[in-house]
Amino acid sequence: MISLPKPAVRPSNPRFSSGPCAKPPGWSAAVLARALVGRSHRSVEGRLRLREAIEKTREILKIPGDFRIGIVPASDTGAVEMAVWSLLGQRPVEVLAWESFGRGWVSDVKSELKLNPVVREAEYGHLPELSSVNFDRDVVFAWNGTTSGVRVPSGDFIPGERNGLVICDATSAVFATEMPWRKLDATTFSWQKVLGGEAAHGMIVLSPRAVERIESFTPPWPIPKIFRLSKNGKLIEGIFEGSTINTPSMICVEDYLFALDWAASSGGLEWLIDRADANSRAIGEFVAARDWIDFLAMDPATRSNTSVCLKFSGKRIQSRDIADFAKSVARRLEREGVAFDIGSYRDAPPGLRIWCGATVELHDIEALLPWLDWAFASELEARRIGRVAASQIAL
Repeated sequence: MISLPKPAVRPSNPRFSSGPCAKPPGWSAAVLARALVGRSHRSVEGRLRLREAIEKTREILKIPGDFRIGIVPASDTGAVEMAVWSLLGQRPVEVLAWESFGRGWVSDVKSELKLNPVVREAEYGHLPELSSVNFDRDVVFAWNGTTSGVRVPSGDFIPGERNGLVICDATSAVFATEMPWRKLDATTFSWQKVLGGEAAHGMIVLSPRAVERIESFTPPWPIPKIFRLSKNGKLIEGIFEGSTINTPSMICVEDYLFALDWAASSGGLEWLIDRADANSRAIGEFVAARDWIDFLAMDPATRSNTSVCLKFSGKRIQSRDIADFAKSVARRLEREGVAFDIGSYRDAPPGLRIWCGATVELHDIEALLPWLDWAFASELEARRIGRVAASQIAL
């Protein structure tokens, strides 16, 4: 293969990282001018801002009015830890895992909480058998595997009537998927994903069933203060009314409010979903026309519309070289300034991971795709030349 000429068009925004993700179009540091810098988050104004973030989240995501929404520390990871430490222990547990973060929750439930969960695992690119999940148990799973690009196709596998609680890590799904809230008892996400907010802040959404568990059951382990959702047997309501457990960044709060207003004024949840779908569909059309690249997610019904994970396929790359080849392709794109941070996650199979959430413009995805052709062809050619040079030296 001969190296292709560099494409004439470059993405106007080369930020395709899967977290923190691209800012909403139109964002600038000027949107933070209203932030309550140097003010207490417990002031009247501070609590109003936090409550505003909670209520606007409820409105856009169509979260039922009897569900609690809280802002918590440590991003989505902190929110998931809060849920499992506070809710598990009363019933048997199942944990589903098909990528690195799901496997992290398996480790926490087994090694830290010392429970003996039923673990349903699948390799990268696949889902475990969802029809076998027993919802008489508490169930923990990630809706969208950010590091594999594999998501559950819908909430149909979760029964409306169940004895156990459902704890869902939904950080790469919320704002890009219509979530079945009545089937989820503790749902977590972070600001840094689909709306392009800042890192370090998470959110937890609790159903009435989860609140009932918190107020009627005390786990057998000590709960660190930062994970506590109850006091004296009652839910700490302040968490869900703007009084956070620890000090939030009011700059990050203002940034999140801007993203929420952008989403609401542009068309709301359906519009956000449509944008993510259009971005991922453009990549799907590109992949379908080439024999050297494919989705990591094997079943089209399970392919993420946000964290799109790709692998190199075909016979032109030897299997032992794929990891280095993938890193080299990602580096070429970064050096050219056309795509930042699109290498696969460190624990995932080698390849590329392109964020397609709603803050990414379709025209930037479309401008990126010819550069993938260029980077692939250029790397193949560089390796061919290197092999020829090596053989001549050997002679």
